Amino acid sequence: MKAPQTAKRILSGVQPSGKLHLGNYFGAVKQHIALQTGAEAFYFIANYHALTTIQDAEVLRANTRDVALDYLALGLDPDRATFFRQSDVPEVTELAWILSSVTNMGLLERAVSYRDKVERGIEASVGLFFYPVLMAADILIYRSHVVPVGQDQVQHIEMTRDMAGRFNRTFAEVFPIPTYRLDVGAKVPGTDGQKMSKSYGNTIDIFAEGKPLQRTVMGIKTDSTPQGQPLNPETCNVFALYGLFATPEEKAEMAGLYRSGSIGYGDAKKRLLEKINTHFDAARQKRKQLAADPEYVEGVLERGAKRARYEAQLTMELVRRAVGMGARSVG
Repeated sequence: MKAPQTAKRILSGVQPSGKLHLGNYFGAVKQHIALQTGAEAFYFIANYHALTTIQDAEVLRANTRDVALDYLALGLDPDRATFFRQSDVPEVTELAWILSSVTNMGLLERAVSYRDKVERGIEASVGLFFYPVLMAADILIYRSHVVPVGQDQVQHIEMTRDMAGRFNRTFAEVFPIPTYRLDVGAKVPGTDGQKMSKSYGNTIDIFAEGKPLQRTVMGIKTDSTPQGQPLNPETCNVFALYGLFATPEEKAEMAGLYRSGSIGYGDAKKRLLEKINTHFDAARQKRKQLAADPEYVEGVLERGAKRARYEAQLTMELVRRAVGMGARSVG
């Protein structure tokens, strides 16, 4: 049986490793939402992957629920994109095992991400080492064509291409060879000037509000230039964050105020706070409504899983036949 031909299919996943922040939004989520209108999009919550770092059942459940709420509140349309939990499609782990049979150890040993995580103190588990194979299965089981990623994930896509090609040459032409699409989001500095990251503790959460958000924004690190003296917008974390929300005209105006000494860091932070509140106000209200209707959110994930699993089963029928195993019925 041949899988049906599809339009260009985009796939991406997000790990439920904690609260989504501005780095996640401008680096990935914003692009995911935009892409759902131009192609057939599959987006999943990568809770299998999260097990390499989260081994508290309640935390994993809560984080998974939070990611679902965040994406839906920020504009993911379940009528346009297939949105689901990774663990609701168990066929992906079957494909990961089959792919492992055509994957050389040397390929996995060259994974930069694995070495970096171990160096940061994450336990060197088999699951962490096997991560690129499971990621390849995530991509290939939906016969995906394009995978939006950050620069740090490009190697994993190249490894996926290697696995797909090796499978196709060994058994049969089952998988399209996917390509990556670099996220076009701007660099997002954290409150300390480093890249915004949960591991650095320098994030501004997308759905923070009120006093907690105010404390975080007003605590952004700046230099010691006195009030009334010219400021350099090119080196200022506050200005860089403000520019992500501002129009070109607003950004130019703020730069002029910086260079003329007409604004201090305190007032600049207040303007940034106002921009954040304005930008996410509607999403915050929608998220609260969604949180009050857990049955709707669960229904979205279940419908997405049904659609995703159907596609996964079609692919696995091809895979099982190619390797010499009996095909299962689809449904």
